[in-house]
Amino acid sequence: MADPKSVFIVAAERSGDHLGAGLIRALRDAAGDGVRLAGVGGDAMAGEGIESAVDTSGLSILGLFDGLKAYGRVKAKVAETVAEILRVKPDAVVLIDSWGFMLRVAQGVRAADPSIRLIKYVGPQVFATRPGRAKTLANTVDHLMTILSFDAPYYEPHGLPVTFVGNPTLDRLPTGDGAAFRERHGLAQDQEIMLVLLGSRTSEIRRLWKSFEGAVKSLTGARPNLQPVFIMAAPVEDLVRPRLEAGGWMIVREDEKADAFAAADVALACSGTVVTELATAGVPTVTGYRLGWMTWAVLRLLRVMKAPFISLVNIAAGRMLVPEFVQTQCQPRQLSQSVSGLLDDPERRKALSEELVAATRQLRGEGDASRRAAETVISLL
Repeated sequence: MADPKSVFIVAAERSGDHLGAGLIRALRDAAGDGVRLAGVGGDAMAGEGIESAVDTSGLSILGLFDGLKAYGRVKAKVAETVAEILRVKPDAVVLIDSWGFMLRVAQGVRAADPSIRLIKYVGPQVFATRPGRAKTLANTVDHLMTILSFDAPYYEPHGLPVTFVGNPTLDRLPTGDGAAFRERHGLAQDQEIMLVLLGSRTSEIRRLWKSFEGAVKSLTGARPNLQPVFIMAAPVEDLVRPRLEAGGWMIVREDEKADAFAAADVALACSGTVVTELATAGVPTVTGYRLGWMTWAVLRLLRVMKAPFISLVNIAAGRMLVPEFVQTQCQPRQLSQSVSGLLDDPERRKALSEELVAATRQLRGEGDASRRAAETVISLL
């Protein structure tokens, strides 16, 4: 009997940690004792029995200047991660998302031991910004597993093999029970429900809080039948919960997310994966985002942003299905007016719901994305 192959999985952020956990389950299902697993990650991967030798907390960083401030910490974590990989000496390393961190880990491993196969899982969004990263990635890793159907043409010209596996995050979304959610929380079946999702990074809360808070206050003041429901992201609960409780607003945790999606009339959400999740569930959504002002100024000055939209669902559809309010446009008045427009037009909401579901089909791929990712890893071994 052949010796089992060894796979080392690295995830530096919460979303990557969940992708890693799904991949671990799928690898075990597909290969059983034929694969040995180790890795660096968070709670989700730990729940699958992968104890991380490196503490990845504090690596959820977004923006140029936040990255510069965290440079020393990130550099140290990269060194620890590379050292752990070299100690384990796996046949392959799967590096999930987190462009800057994973690039440095890949470069460190490649320099020390070129025999280890490097697989990137989720590529940088070169269709939107910094297309030169495609060549950099092609020169650093052996294969890219992408969650976006339109990624391959950006990477393959540089000689990087690409496999589209689909988006496991969207596979995980169960069908919710909206009526049960309303009954559980004492909400009438005809009451308007607006979900509010503030993001899962401290920096996002800090930059979006006033705009979102102002929009919610304006909307509830003008619409007595409107119930805002804040869905709490676990990583920022300690920061956000006191603010929400002080405002007397309704809070639910993420384990109620599917039911809340099914009950919602509209959503106001921080730009990110959750916007795609809401679209997959057919929830008409308004999204906002703010970067640090210095980062934003540099991006504007260098004209780094290439995509016409920031939301994947809009990019997939080729048009603005989810209204976007970015930086100076992310103001209470603009957000509240956009949400009101949706609430005032039930027919538009119904049509938009159907369009959102259709637009996200290509983002989901053929389904069971973690299984497809596992099969890709096994084939590369």
